[in-house]
Amino acid sequence: MSAESQAKALGIKFTDDVEKGYLKMVARVGDTLITSGHVSDIKGKLGQDLTVDQGYAAARECGVSILQSVHQEVGSLDGLKVVKLLGMVNSSLDFTDQHLVINGISDLFHEVFGKDGDGFHARSAVGFAQLPTGVAVEVEAIFEIA
Repeated sequence: MSAESQAKALGIKFTDDVEKGYLKMVARVGDTLITSGHVSDIKGKLGQDLTVDQGYAAARECGVSILQSVHQEVGSLDGLKVVKLLGMVNSSLDFTDQHLVINGISDLFHEVFGKDGDGFHARSAVGFAQLPTGVAVEVEAIFEIA
């Protein structure tokens, strides 16, 4: 199944008529797509207000938003390879499971693009004392266009 078909089978909807915002959500440089940070709707601090499972869901939300932005930029998910993710987690000082939170987006991209194929990616998962507007997770992504 293609990445586009797999995303749709997972219930991800694409509307390519989203109004442009203040910043470009995806910048294209040659065959590379670099996304702006996409934030979760879920707010709160991991290790204080939120559980790892709630953080995982927040990271997955970011993944869906990234896929929608990338789709709007290039018109399809087919022919894309996930290169790198930077996952930022709003964390209490003693929270050390950022990697488990960011698995939410990694697992989504493995489902859509294939874990052993175009979805296999490099990743960083780091904790921050605070993120804009108190969101739980923010993620940036880099894709290659085949």
